[in-house]
Amino acid sequence: MTTTFTDETRERAREIIARYPADRSRSALLPLLHLVQAEEGYVSPAGVAFCAEVLGLNKAQVGAVATFYTMYKRKPTGDFLVSVCTNTMCNVLGGQEVYDTLAEHLGVGHDETTADGTITLEHAECLAACDYGPVMTVNYDFFDGVDASTAVGVVDELRAGGRPMPTRGARLCTLKEMAVQLAGFADERDGAVADGGPGEPTLRGLRLAQQHGVSVPGFDPNTPIRSKAEADKAAAEAKAKAEAAKPAPVEASAAPVKGGDGASAPTGAAGVGEPAKPAEATGPAKPAEASGSTTRDVKAPDDKSPQVRTAETRQPDAGTAVPDAPGTKVPADRTGTAPEAGDARAAEAAGVAANAPAGDGKPAGDEAGAQERNLTEAKAGTDADGAGPADANETGAQK
Repeated sequence: MTTTFTDETRERAREIIARYPADRSRSALLPLLHLVQAEEGYVSPAGVAFCAEVLGLNKAQVGAVATFYTMYKRKPTGDFLVSVCTNTMCNVLGGQEVYDTLAEHLGVGHDETTADGTITLEHAECLAACDYGPVMTVNYDFFDGVDASTAVGVVDELRAGGRPMPTRGARLCTLKEMAVQLAGFADERDGAVADGGPGEPTLRGLRLAQQHGVSVPGFDPNTPIRSKAEADKAAAEAKAKAEAAKPAPVEASAAPVKGGDGASAPTGAAGVGEPAKPAEATGPAKPAEASGSTTRDVKAPDDKSPQVRTAETRQPDAGTAVPDAPGTKVPADRTGTAPEAGDARAAEAAGVAANAPAGDGKPAGDEAGAQERNLTEAKAGTDADGAGPADANETGAQK
């Protein structure tokens, strides 16, 4: 069944895409998947096709993302997604018992929905709330320290049309309403985000810091955050101040200055006719460290970025690389001749020309008709040849 998305969904899709640069529009795929889930309750084949259409992608690219993240549901999901943590910490504290009790009470298993379409149950590997375990979430809002009886009470209230208050976070909404928020749109319900607050385990570190007087040195919580324009202006002023603080360069004389005895005085002498000041004793000059190189001095590869250094080490270009620079080695062919300048670039260009990238022009189809047609044609070809799969394998082995 093909779904026609509403004008409101299409308008919101255009608004989401407009948030990203024109050449980065595919970055809008994640919120767009939440948007189609907000209308249908899951990411259907029609939703995949819609995202591919508005972003200029093929359906295989969209499907690869939709199947990677567990928040995108690939089959109809209930109004309330109940997730019970069964990982190590919560399991030790009774999480598995909570899940088993809910499964028996609701008559469903993992990733299954009740007959009335209200509850979809799933076990979660970790909900990142070990200090509140065992925990469960309803549409990603937390119910902390639950046991079997309190969990049953929550789902019974949901099936009766109620909205139990989570332990932390805003008041509950349906999965479709939650998907609208995840797509980047505000929850317009009256007082939707007026409730909730952090739990005591979350604030424990802050309480200890206040009790023992621990704080960040020089931290002022009232310091305003500067805008980009203010930050750029401050950086320019600091740069100008640093430039002004630099000493003026000393200009060298164009011709040697004659000393009082007619001899040439060193450049930069204090004055004409005055004896030159002896140089300050700085100790004997240290000889340059021998590097073992037979070429001119070059910067060590450590001065370069790791990517450049690795590339030059593996395949340096003879036109730019120094043959015996530390850490590099110009490869030679079997005759011992180093490659000519530009050989690496020419080889790369030839490889790119001979291996054109695969295009995305042909969308991946979701229809079963094409698969059935291919199987029928393959079977017809096999029957016409009179050879079965085993015969074909034997023939291939002989060849």
